[in-house]
Amino acid sequence: MMKIKKLKKFSVVVVPEETANAPRSIKISFAKLMTYIGIYSLLIFLLGFYVISFTPLSEMLFPYSLRLTDSDKKKVEILNNKVIFLAKEIESLKSVNHRLKFAIMLGDSTLLDKPVEKKDTLAGKLPMDGNILSAFLKFFDKLLQNQNEEISFVPPAEGFISKSFEPKRGHFGNDYAMKENSPIFASAGGYVVFSDYTAGYGYTIIINHTENYITKYMHCASLIKKEGDFVKQGELIALSGNSGTESTGPHLHFEIWKDGKPIDPAKVLIKF
Repeated sequence: MMKIKKLKKFSVVVVPEETANAPRSIKISFAKLMTYIGIYSLLIFLLGFYVISFTPLSEMLFPYSLRLTDSDKKKVEILNNKVIFLAKEIESLKSVNHRLKFAIMLGDSTLLDKPVEKKDTLAGKLPMDGNILSAFLKFFDKLLQNQNEEISFVPPAEGFISKSFEPKRGHFGNDYAMKENSPIFASAGGYVVFSDYTAGYGYTIIINHTENYITKYMHCASLIKKEGDFVKQGELIALSGNSGTESTGPHLHFEIWKDGKPIDPAKVLIKF
């Protein structure tokens, strides 16, 4: 340390590559040398800070996770959890929509328009071509259908009709205006083929009836009957509500379909 303190001046000798030029010496003090080194280091530091902070080079040198604060990391974790939750909800809605399409398809008699050959077996009669859906429909027809009786429909709820059947405007049923949690009844006896929540129509029940009829009860607040239940005419199946993105207020949207097509409920409902 004492020797370094005694050093006050340095001589820098510059020797050119060409032998024609004579070498030169430059004298510099220790203080000036340290000043130059400090200024040079500061400039390098400022230049590096600018490049790393304000250019894409920072993304290459440092991973994104290292540039996050603890608060940012918590926000990212919350967003990741929301994305996972939404992904599960989408999968659930896909499953519900698939079941909803199948429930509507059950009321479409055009599925059985094509005749199929049958063969007798010990277990029963099945189509030759293995049409499982046809066998499924025939099975429930036997459970539900009484050939000597004609099906009849009663109003599903007590309330005034705020909007009636207007297929040209995309309204395929009647809207019954009523308070939330009012009782909803089965318009006719049948088999519940769908009972779940859908994004557009909220809590929905679909009942399959004889003679290729189905009835739909939409925008409910809660569902009492579940898929697979047999219901009798006038039996409580749900409570009215305002669920689903297509709902504009507390009401029941009620539809009747025949052979896969919506019909005017006023033509078949029994008036009391």
